[in-house]
Amino acid sequence: MFDIIHSYSLQLPELSLIFLSAVAIGMAKTGLGGFGMLTVPIMAGIFGAKPSTGIVLILLIFADFFGVWFYHKHADIKLILKLSPSTIFGILLGILIGDRISDAQFTVLLAGILILGALVMGANLNNNLKVKPSFLLSLITGSVAGISTMIGNSAGPIMSIYFLAMGLEKNSFIGTGAWFFLFVNLFKLPFHIFIWETIDVKTFSFDLVLIPAIVLGAFAGVWIVKKIPEKPYRVIVIVSVVFAAFQMSLKSF
Repeated sequence: MFDIIHSYSLQLPELSLIFLSAVAIGMAKTGLGGFGMLTVPIMAGIFGAKPSTGIVLILLIFADFFGVWFYHKHADIKLILKLSPSTIFGILLGILIGDRISDAQFTVLLAGILILGALVMGANLNNNLKVKPSFLLSLITGSVAGISTMIGNSAGPIMSIYFLAMGLEKNSFIGTGAWFFLFVNLFKLPFHIFIWETIDVKTFSFDLVLIPAIVLGAFAGVWIVKKIPEKPYRVIVIVSVVFAAFQMSLKSF
């Protein structure tokens, strides 16, 4: 285990941030979604923007199973099916974009996506945005989410605002997001392994070491979410995403 950690030449402060990021990912997948976005700029700063996407993806998949386990009964499967075709299209487009830009450009693009998501989330801070489902809205949302999740595992803000706009309550919001991102992240996995080559045995072994942190975060997230009423929960989701977006922008520009 220690050989795997040392192979990345990480210092104690970096290891501490990685551990806390894994805890945050676990919490994010069981209801505190904004915490997951906080890990994106942290992991990008430690491993590099593009390499970090593979490391984070494995952690996300581990955590996705916990989210599905705890909240699978609350998912709106019809909503997920509507989004799936356009999301797949967006992922494929994201592969083409990410494979043709430098690491610096990748970082700027990732920050831009996060800032855009933050602005949209901020616009909904007073819970004024509520729209009716439509094919066009699903098409746009799925496509943008697909690009965002492939570029930097950063579709959280977009999907959060979409699910909130669809009027999903707390448990449905979490359950629908859990199933959606489990599907999306498993679909992305072979592209990270065989095309971008951001995941290999070393990456997977490193992520295995962090499973206890994921488990800790997952159970902590379930416990905390149960204590949060509906309206404050929506505000927490939005504020945490806004913070993460501007944190990334400061590191990128």
